Amino acid sequence: MSKNEQTTSSKDLFSVYHQNLDKFFNGIRTSVPQYHQAITNVQQEYLQAFENVADSTLTLQKEFAKKAGIASNIPEASIKVMQDTAEEITKAASIQNQITLATIDATQQNIKTFNDNAKSFAELNRNILESWISAFTTKNN
Repeated sequence: MSKNEQTTSSKDLFSVYHQNLDKFFNGIRTSVPQYHQAITNVQQEYLQAFENVADSTLTLQKEFAKKAGIASNIPEASIKVMQDTAEEITKAASIQNQITLATIDATQQNIKTFNDNAKSFAELNRNILESWISAFTTKNN
């Protein structure tokens, strides 16, 4: 009898519970890549839409200014201010991205540490349980 046959035919509470846990976590494992891809697709589509809106708005404003005869030349000092502002915004976004990635990495490390501690805690409880059982079990000689 295979392991799957043993598991499905067993009426032991813990075997049934373990089998259901396996199904639950396997279902989650198969959906994670799909969520990841869907979120990535939405982010890329949003970025493209935002870029298209910005480009379209700028083009429309440029055409309007030209047809209306509005001068679009600005002083060199204004150009410098606009370029410096754009550069600082880009730097701030880069720093924010670095902080976000560091936070995600720290969270992942904390979860890994929690997982390792949970395993150690379970082993400690197992040892305590074995100690108690051996202390209260009568030995037949």
